[in-house]
Amino acid sequence: MRRTRAALARAVAKVSGQALGPYQSAVVRIGFAGTWLFFLLREFPHRAELYGPDGPWSQGLAKRLLDSNGAFTVATWSGSTLWFETVYAVAVLASAALLLGWRTRATSTVFMVGVLSLQNRSVFMGDGGDNVIHLMAIYLVLTRCAQVWSLDARRARTRGSASAGRAGPVLWCVLAAVFAYGAATGRFSDGWLAGFAAVWVLCGLWWLVDRYEPEGEGRAVLDVLANLLHNAGMLVIMAEVCLIYATAGWYKIQGSRWQDGTALYYPLALDYFSPWPALSALLAGSGTLVMLLSYGTVAVQVAFPFTLFNRRIKNVLLVLMMLEHAGIAVLLGLPFFSLAMIAADAVFLPTGFLVWLGARVVGRRFRRGPAVPSPAPRLPATGPRPDPDPDPDPDPALAPRTG
Repeated sequence: MRRTRAALARAVAKVSGQALGPYQSAVVRIGFAGTWLFFLLREFPHRAELYGPDGPWSQGLAKRLLDSNGAFTVATWSGSTLWFETVYAVAVLASAALLLGWRTRATSTVFMVGVLSLQNRSVFMGDGGDNVIHLMAIYLVLTRCAQVWSLDARRARTRGSASAGRAGPVLWCVLAAVFAYGAATGRFSDGWLAGFAAVWVLCGLWWLVDRYEPEGEGRAVLDVLANLLHNAGMLVIMAEVCLIYATAGWYKIQGSRWQDGTALYYPLALDYFSPWPALSALLAGSGTLVMLLSYGTVAVQVAFPFTLFNRRIKNVLLVLMMLEHAGIAVLLGLPFFSLAMIAADAVFLPTGFLVWLGARVVGRRFRRGPAVPSPAPRLPATGPRPDPDPDPDPDPALAPRTG
């Protein structure tokens, strides 16, 4: 019992004392914000047909569906073109800000509003990748996804606090005005109104405590609450990825085309999913390759959730799944679906690999230990020899972090 209580105490202290997986949450933030941003920019010339007043799914049809399912969107607050262009522009700016990690507490909320607003405005324009972005946009609000690789982390290093400066209060005042208007005009359901109010109050309280009592008990309590929410959000993201692969794999097993190993042949033969017809025809022409890829896809998706406690096997299957999605992007012409799934898979990437990757991106070579000092220059035989200067310590920002 003593060992059990001690282990439980250590687990509680770890979960409440730190935000686990800082690099994994940063990769998920960058991946989903970048995917949505690239999609919005690519479809910018067609935005009115997809989500705006020129689309086949009219404003009236959207409102009728929203009244029945209670989904959230601000795109139907007005039928004017100016309002739609404003919502689309804010969605683009919020995606770019979240990608860079600027004022992440506020921009993650605006990012979620932009994703839900556009997708719920035209529900028939999405695919599986849009569904994943839809869910992850909600989960990212709960996470502290800007601890590394963000402008917030840079501000925290240079100014001592990520909430320093005037941009944060101004941004939250603007959001408060928008939420107050939505509440006064009955645009929000009770659940969404309570959720936005809780986010606004907690972030405002965090700013006040961080400004006037940075070392007090109030800050410690808020840190514990933020760590618990972050870790719960990361757990939900991992569970969601496992659920996606498990359901996809088990449903494939029930299909006759997957059972006989010919399922991959049929999408390769469709013009809609053949951006490279010659490559698709070459692949579809090999029955053995089609069979191996079909069976391999099912095996990897079904097995992945059961390999999470074995790092080596998990990492191998993770690479295979990412390669599978890269192949889907190239062969079937579904780049944004593939990017969304790769971003979701990144939550399971090892911390050591992410630290190494970050060091390579910034043009540095990651070193696990102190550098070996360079040899001192040769001096004459007579006279004192000065001691060589010690080599500076490695950049603490590149040191590996647990979790």
